[in-house]
Amino acid sequence: AEMATARLSGTENRLVSLPLSRIRVIMKSSPEVSSINQDALFLTAKATELFVQYLATYSYKHGRGKEKNALTYTDLSHTAEECETFQFLADILPKKILASKYLKMLEKEKRDGEVREDNDEAEEEEDEDEA
Repeated sequence: AEMATARLSGTENRLVSLPLSRIRVIMKSSPEVSSINQDALFLTAKATELFVQYLATYSYKHGRGKEKNALTYTDLSHTAEECETFQFLADILPKKILASKYLKMLEKEKRDGEVREDNDEAEEEEDEDEA
């Protein structure tokens, strides 16, 4: 509890690795946030730090990092994809794919979109006939 009530002092800065000024900027970027209590700022920084540590440790233990004695992007993206706890990060940590494969996916989505639009028009025409 003492940590949470401490003001921004030299001691408190050593308790978190993340830059509090940057976290304040990110928090203030939300339209709902008008002012930020120092305790809330510190606790948000500490919670974020612990979360990143947990994500990294989990990814290292469950990925191929152990083999190479390193944590890789692939380990992180695999965790985001496979572990339910981290699935909300899947957009931020997408699986790496080749640019050529990505372009093919975009082309397929575009073609599928055109097919769907044609279907929508056909449905609208049917609705008009019924009216």
